Amino acid sequence: MNNAVNDGAGAGTGAGPGAGARPDSGSASGPEAEPGPGPDPGSSAGSGRSGATRSAQGVRPGLGVWSATGFRASDATAGQADGGPDATAARADGGPGTGAALPAGPAAGVWSGSWVAERLGVELVGDEGLGELLGLALRRNPKRAHLLVSHVLGKHVPQSPAVVYGHGFALGLRVRELLGRDEAGRSVVLGYAETATGLGHAVADGLGPAPCLHSTRRPVEGVARAGGFEEAHSHATSHLLLPEDPALLAGYGPLVLVDDEFSTGNTVLNTIRDLHDRYPRDRYVIVALVDMRSPADHGRLADFAREIGARVDLVAAASGTVRLPEGVLEKGQALVARHEAARGAEAPAGPAAGAPAPARRVELEWPAGLPDGGRHGFTAGHRERLERALPAMAGRIADALPGTARRVLVLGFEELMYAPLRLGVALEELTEAEVRYSTTTRSPVLAVDDPGYAIRTRLTFPAHDGPADGPGERYAYNVAGGGFDAVVAVVDSVADTPELHAPDGLLARLAAHARTVLLAVVPSYVPERPSTERSSMLAEPLRGPDFSSYAADEVGWLLQDLSDTRLEAPTEEREEAIQSGGAHYAESLPVEYQPSDAYQELFHSALGASAARIAQAVGAVTELVLAERSPRPVLVSLARAGTPVGVLMRRWARHRHGLDLPHYAVSIVRGRGIDANALRWLAAHHDPADVVFVDGWTGKGAITRELAEAVREFEASDGITGFDPEIAVLADPGSCVRTYGTREDFLIPSACLNSTVSGLISRTVLRADLVGEHDYHGAKFYRELAGSDVSADFLDVVADRFAEVDDAVDTQLKELLSADRSPTWEGWAAVERISEEYEIHDVNLVKPGVGETTRVLLRRVPWKILARAGAGADLDHVRLLAEQRGVPVEEVAELPYTCVGLIHPKYTRGATGADGRAVSL
Repeated sequence: MNNAVNDGAGAGTGAGPGAGARPDSGSASGPEAEPGPGPDPGSSAGSGRSGATRSAQGVRPGLGVWSATGFRASDATAGQADGGPDATAARADGGPGTGAALPAGPAAGVWSGSWVAERLGVELVGDEGLGELLGLALRRNPKRAHLLVSHVLGKHVPQSPAVVYGHGFALGLRVRELLGRDEAGRSVVLGYAETATGLGHAVADGLGPAPCLHSTRRPVEGVARAGGFEEAHSHATSHLLLPEDPALLAGYGPLVLVDDEFSTGNTVLNTIRDLHDRYPRDRYVIVALVDMRSPADHGRLADFAREIGARVDLVAAASGTVRLPEGVLEKGQALVARHEAARGAEAPAGPAAGAPAPARRVELEWPAGLPDGGRHGFTAGHRERLERALPAMAGRIADALPGTARRVLVLGFEELMYAPLRLGVALEELTEAEVRYSTTTRSPVLAVDDPGYAIRTRLTFPAHDGPADGPGERYAYNVAGGGFDAVVAVVDSVADTPELHAPDGLLARLAAHARTVLLAVVPSYVPERPSTERSSMLAEPLRGPDFSSYAADEVGWLLQDLSDTRLEAPTEEREEAIQSGGAHYAESLPVEYQPSDAYQELFHSALGASAARIAQAVGAVTELVLAERSPRPVLVSLARAGTPVGVLMRRWARHRHGLDLPHYAVSIVRGRGIDANALRWLAAHHDPADVVFVDGWTGKGAITRELAEAVREFEASDGITGFDPEIAVLADPGSCVRTYGTREDFLIPSACLNSTVSGLISRTVLRADLVGEHDYHGAKFYRELAGSDVSADFLDVVADRFAEVDDAVDTQLKELLSADRSPTWEGWAAVERISEEYEIHDVNLVKPGVGETTRVLLRRVPWKILARAGAGADLDHVRLLAEQRGVPVEEVAELPYTCVGLIHPKYTRGATGADGRAVSL
């Protein structure tokens, strides 16, 4: 991957140093952007009526400071040209509507941030055009008192729909230019709820055929999560990603992330980190109306790009930063408290005389099956259907408006921004009335009726869509006092509730300030649920004592019982068939190794010596899972090496937290993937987002990669999303995962034996004549080996040490949570080097680590063992097994693992002898 970062406004466009301040990046074909509104958010200036050529002036050149006294240019940059080409051309691309030349905006009057700047000393430093794009307000928020209020976003400040759409479309054109035609065609756009859902759509429209998805705070029953993240400074943080098509996020093309502002970068980086772990890709593009990072945050993007090994670009219409004096949060909170106590800015009743007239419905005749927005994905095909339907839908609204209406507001609803925006743009082209657009919000902001303040008035009303976080207040800003003759409220059908129509509801609040209120309802789109027919045909998990020697509550095996089927083959025959391509290793079983008395003594000795070490690793990885993955995880171990670890993690959760976690074991086969039927059963009985896959250790990371690819394919084939392929392991010597108990390569005694330490269960089997369409992968229960079973002994000895490692686990957890645990894949690199150095030329025949080396000696035809010089007791059992099989042990300096097992390359019995003993090549 190319771990590059193109950082800054206008990144990747090839324009001059100041070109980032121009919304169209100097492109003559881009949609020209109107400057922000004047000092009164309800002003009628600059309607953006379509039909004439619009100036592409956009953000003006020059750098300086916006403060209580307005804009002052920096001495060094006053009057400096931005280096971008003159842009006065008419629209040439057939994009969103054009309009008349626009006024200068806030620079010609009172800046809508001056009230806050005067009282708190807050300043905007950067492009001269920042004040045209942004004002300032204060909000009730314990994390950040000030709010940057966009004049062109269409959220808090009513604005011409064409201007709002044009800004987003222009940014999309710049991204298209940055990526090139081919990459743009493979890209996916992700917008952020709630403020940037419409902006994300507009960027996607400018980008071209790109599908658009936006995050949401509305869980949708029956739709699994494909991801989620937190918004650091928001009052409502949890975002969900709910694509109908899992492949939308699983592709390899660029991911374009769109937000209204890029400040600390935490929200975007949280998103990329979460998605990159699941669906890695080579390139990300961050798009924002304004880049407002502090100087301290500017280097983070480049560092982050290097960390994940991908290219990260940034495209913004303008850039700058917010200069905050000491103690601004406390001063802002106190100022908000004083004004809220007075409640002087709550909007009084407007011009409507007498009792407000009830809202009149307008039937849009929204196309059947067309999504209302990008909550579950919005494709190029959806966009084409919407474009065809827009003129008629806008015409129905225009017909319902009174002929006397001269100023009309199209009011969207929280995350529902794109549909009302496009209706507003189309209405603006049909009517002589001046059309404005904004949306309601859940964000509480102080309202102050002053020309130097961005939020002049506030309407408060109860939530009306049954939100998942319970009832609460919602707001519409700058609507009262805006002089609107008519308001068209556009909501989705989920929000068309009694609360909407209540005496204190939104419609009644609007009717107090506008003579006409129209209600247009867009059907809420809910994807069809995946069929549960296959999952209902699947068997329930097998449990002990009927299947395995584990107790019934320790683990449920999502396997089919093949105990009565003969599957074992001599080790040498299996090796020859596997390497010749005549059979897959999962189509048969090796003959179970019967340990000698000396080997069993070695096992018990190793267990006694390492029990506390294992207990600490179990505690650490379990606490990591509880802290980072889910408070109530569903443990799913990869049979069978992962199963003892899963049982121990379950015991730790009960010991430390009193939790009774569900635990299942499933099969995964290298080259064949995970058992899809097992995933279907899990998805039918648990939230896939709670599932945590568990394994014993990592070697070179082959199963880690196998699982990631298998989950990707499963999501694409079944439409069931939410499974996180990140494995939790006891030991990660290969540096392949983020969730582990230790990265040391040491002896985990359960690796010393086969079924007799794993509940008497065999390796899993996948063979077409045994595993049908509705069957789980198979395995055998070796009841006849009960006399040699030490499965319970292993678990009990380790669990008995839990209490004594409690404090050590707490200390280790703090270290792990603060450490950079990003996978480096150094194990894979070491294996590739060894494969070439020993002329094996097949990484599958190189098995790194104590656990994998032990498996080679127990199940395969080993060639030689590489041991780190000076390795001690952790290799006693390896040396004993190697001696029994006549395999040489070669000491190697600076080996990254304690040991590495090499399987005999190009094995045939003629080459090595029927006894399987190695000979020199």
